[in-house]
Amino acid sequence: MAEGCLLYYITDRTAFGADEATRRRRLLDKIAEAARAGVNYIQLREKDLPTRELEMLAREAAKAVREASKLAPNPWPLTPALLINSRTDIALAAGADGVHLRSDDITPREVRAIWEKCGAGASARELSPREPPIGLSCHSPEEVKQAEANGATFAVFAPVFEKKKLPKADPAGLTQLHEVCKVKIPVLALGGVTLENAKSCLDAGASGIAAIRLFQENEIAETVASLRRIPL
Repeated sequence: MAEGCLLYYITDRTAFGADEATRRRRLLDKIAEAARAGVNYIQLREKDLPTRELEMLAREAAKAVREASKLAPNPWPLTPALLINSRTDIALAAGADGVHLRSDDITPREVRAIWEKCGAGASARELSPREPPIGLSCHSPEEVKQAEANGATFAVFAPVFEKKKLPKADPAGLTQLHEVCKVKIPVLALGGVTLENAKSCLDAGASGIAAIRLFQENEIAETVASLRRIPL
């Protein structure tokens, strides 16, 4: 894998056990594992949690990333960054690094204006002084172009392949992935990506791989090592 290839782990704590305490403990362990393995971005995507509980989990996740990233290798000049799904307010309160937006959310430029105005809080500013990375979910070429126009750091394009949990969702395929990757911002491939088909995404022009199960259901260090061995 090229030096600049991005790896993006998206969380889903519901896969980690029946009771909430077990889910959170195992999720935080997996987040720390991802940070130690050198995954570039980690998106906390626990949309079912009430605001207060999500903020508490985000604070714990931010701490886990900071501590684990000290042990991460350096295959890419970015330390692991924690992004909070859709909630700029919680990202600010928790001292996270940035935000991941839906296509129908506020724009990346609006997020940056809020981030600058709020100052990310005194403690958060110390922990995350750089401009926040902002990812944006896209499902069409038009949405990818809009993400670029609105100042997103990168776009996540999905689904490239058939998704296990959404078998009726029409996959975009590699041809459309190739087309959307012509924008100037990085485009990450998401949806049904495996170790076996990841190279085809990179060959199509993707700047990296985003996944839930690929990282969450495997030893992340081994998965990262396998991805980084893919020749281009």
